[in-house]
Amino acid sequence: MSGGEPFFYHRLDNGLQVVVEAMPHTESAAAGFLIRAGSRDEQPSMAGASHFIEHMSFKGTTNRSCRDINVGFDQMGAYYNAYTSKDRTFYFGWVRKGDIAEQIELLADMMQSTFPPDEFDTEKKVILEEIAMAHDRLDDHVYDLLHEKLWPSHPLSWPVLGHRETIEPMTRAQLLDYWEVRYSPSNIVLVVAGHVEPDKIVESVERFCGQWRDAGRAPERQVPPAPKEGTAVQQIDRFTQQGLAAVFAAPSAIDPQHEVARAVASILGGQNSRFYWRIVQEGIAPRASAWWVDYQDCGLLALFGLCQPDKAEALTEAIQREAALVTTDGVSEHEVQRVKNRRRTALAAEAESPHYRLGQIAEDIDYRGRARTVEQRLAAVDAVTVEGIGQYLRQWPITRQGYFVSVGPRDWPSI
Repeated sequence: MSGGEPFFYHRLDNGLQVVVEAMPHTESAAAGFLIRAGSRDEQPSMAGASHFIEHMSFKGTTNRSCRDINVGFDQMGAYYNAYTSKDRTFYFGWVRKGDIAEQIELLADMMQSTFPPDEFDTEKKVILEEIAMAHDRLDDHVYDLLHEKLWPSHPLSWPVLGHRETIEPMTRAQLLDYWEVRYSPSNIVLVVAGHVEPDKIVESVERFCGQWRDAGRAPERQVPPAPKEGTAVQQIDRFTQQGLAAVFAAPSAIDPQHEVARAVASILGGQNSRFYWRIVQEGIAPRASAWWVDYQDCGLLALFGLCQPDKAEALTEAIQREAALVTTDGVSEHEVQRVKNRRRTALAAEAESPHYRLGQIAEDIDYRGRARTVEQRLAAVDAVTVEGIGQYLRQWPITRQGYFVSVGPRDWPSI
């Protein structure tokens, strides 16, 4: 084992990595298996495979049925879940400190799912229903369309859920082939945070996971090209609102300016933001916000809003006006301190919970290869300044064309 306080690092002979943060002031512990398998790792014909495997991992193993898995979590009183993103799949559970070994054993067993054949077709129907539900959300259409147009032919362009055209013909054998590559131990990290003894955690992991066979490193990911400029319109008559987004290149999750990007998004479109007071409260649109979309190797800043179709021009003009004002006039010290204080409070609160620290550490390990302390995260927030935001807006301009996306009943703007 190597590493200093508060993190402990260990790697099993089969390649599985273990990262532990001891939090002796807590009475609970959380554990999660980070799989470097997301929608950006899939071939076009297998779009949605990572998310499909997430579902199947709850459906049964050699040792447990689907019911056994779910009841097992409840018997421990666990708060548990899993998610799939474009970058990763993460399975986790949060329990009393005395149950952490049992929690790790259950999660480890799930990583060896048998993909029960009698559950496969049933779960496929569930996923197809999720895809249908996503098609009923205007926000999802905007998000998916901007990825599709910004990075055509790159894996970042397809949705995490996949498409009906890829999920329907997908076979259990195809899913197992993908699982064998992506769920190889050398592509997995077990993250643990809470009131634990790292040596005992490693003993448990060796016992539960040491026999896993390593299939070798997963293929390297494709680096996405620089985002394009342009306009995309998707006319969907069944919606009553128009969704609009002006999208610009932004720092990645590991860029030194990542907290500056977050602050810019918050000042423009967060709580009590410029968009809220100058767009929403002015009656131009019921929703207006800014998203910083971050990946390991790229990022986006999206200025977004929903409005009545006949107010699309007014909303677009308002978003462009605020982007121009923040660029030419800058931001105030009061604005910067307000968003920094809210970010500090969020990080401080999360630092007291093994559940939230687990997610922070998992993201750091996935993107950076090493975990950051809470103090390091707070220092990055403290470094955000009025001058730094001005420099950011010169380096990552939001007053150029960017890429504009419009989705809704109105065929606007004309291309």
